[in-house]
Amino acid sequence: MSEEILVNITPMETRVAVVDNGAAQEVLIERSNSRGMLGNIYSGKVVRVLPGMQAAFVDIGAERTSFIHVSDLLLPGQEGRARGAVENYLREGQKLVVQVTKEPLGTKGARLTTELSVSSRYLVYMPGGNHVGVSQRIDDAGERERLQALLAEGRTAEDMAGEGGFILRTAAEGVGLEELRGDLRYLQRLWAAVSRRAAAARKPELLYAELPLHLRTVRDLVRPGVERIMVDSRENFHALQEFCTDYMPEVSERLEHYAGERPLFDLHGIETEIQRALGRKVELKSGGYLVIDQTEAMSTIDVNTGSYVGRRNLEETIFKTNLEAATMLARQLRLRNLGGIIIVDFIDMQDEEHRRQVQRTLEKAMARDPARNKITGVSELGLVEMTRERTRESLSQLLCEECPVCSGRGLVKTAETICYEIFREIMRDARAYDTDQLMVLAAQDVIDRLLDEESANVADLEEFIGKRISLRVEPDTHPEHFDIVLF
Repeated sequence: MSEEILVNITPMETRVAVVDNGAAQEVLIERSNSRGMLGNIYSGKVVRVLPGMQAAFVDIGAERTSFIHVSDLLLPGQEGRARGAVENYLREGQKLVVQVTKEPLGTKGARLTTELSVSSRYLVYMPGGNHVGVSQRIDDAGERERLQALLAEGRTAEDMAGEGGFILRTAAEGVGLEELRGDLRYLQRLWAAVSRRAAAARKPELLYAELPLHLRTVRDLVRPGVERIMVDSRENFHALQEFCTDYMPEVSERLEHYAGERPLFDLHGIETEIQRALGRKVELKSGGYLVIDQTEAMSTIDVNTGSYVGRRNLEETIFKTNLEAATMLARQLRLRNLGGIIIVDFIDMQDEEHRRQVQRTLEKAMARDPARNKITGVSELGLVEMTRERTRESLSQLLCEECPVCSGRGLVKTAETICYEIFREIMRDARAYDTDQLMVLAAQDVIDRLLDEESANVADLEEFIGKRISLRVEPDTHPEHFDIVLF
């Protein structure tokens, strides 16, 4: 079984799963009330220039102001990117046409660039550039030369020679002149419309929105290895058929409408995979497991042998576990969409050849990931440092929020710790206020401990302060919260 794409669409959200050999490799989610901004082009206004950071905040009409660094400036009439101080190029109140290169993450606004681009099936058009490139995934030198020659011929035929830069996308492999000319005409019309809107804009506003997720999926993710695209919405299946007829006729025959009673994602185990991808622990078939922790600065992955004991010796057990972990963690990074700095703590290996094989396995697995990534060697401590391109929120950031109980720590204080905090608070209150009685209001576990394990300490404290202490359970209270009421 080869690769397939599953598209689940409801009025509230669109979800896409890329499945390879029956295992989910990637999950993309777009909600109707909060569509992503990546790739959108805006008319913006500079609201603050930050010389110390060589950057500026830009209002694009979004909830949070966005951010642009001087290295992302490509202003009209310039050769290449901006160089020097940001204040030489930007001033407060200045109008700026920008494109989102990174979605807002956490409390950070979107990352912007003035190096604008719009995409079609086979081409990326960059109006402010002059470079012509070919996707690195097309590795045949002859095919790369053929495509560049066809593009030059097409640009001349469509009167676009010398107008902007282009990148030939992976999907362009094997296509002919007429397909490229069709894309050139589409991009020419699209950019003319964006330019008109930009000239007419008087306030921060959206000029161009990327396609909705189900159409982007077909445009960007369908490769020769994708056997079918299953869609569970009849209306959107017809919309995809029309889109493919206009822009990607060769894909039309791979579209299928799923009309089964059982939900599409349930049938293929995607719901289960999503739930697992929100957990810390990932089981390996051998009995080993991964522990994945995501923080704001980086993500860490710890590899453990678990119940796997091997057949020969400890070194073989460690080696086999690390090999399986390397393949699994590459899939989990893509599935969870973890980006930025990633530290992998493989189990220590004494054999240098084993370390090399684990690294090669990891590199091979990560080569299938469409996100740019870079891997260092396996150190003597078994640590691997990686970076992975981060352009949008991770799966957990999209689907989850900070725990209101632990405030994102992942831990809460023990009942014993809370009891001792209560004792200290009682001592402070007894000295500060003239009262005969104090009442402790706290969670059930805390009151239970005060009545049981800490009962002798409560009695001693009553005698010490000369005041009566009563206890009462406060239902549904935060496990760390308590109150001392004075009578």
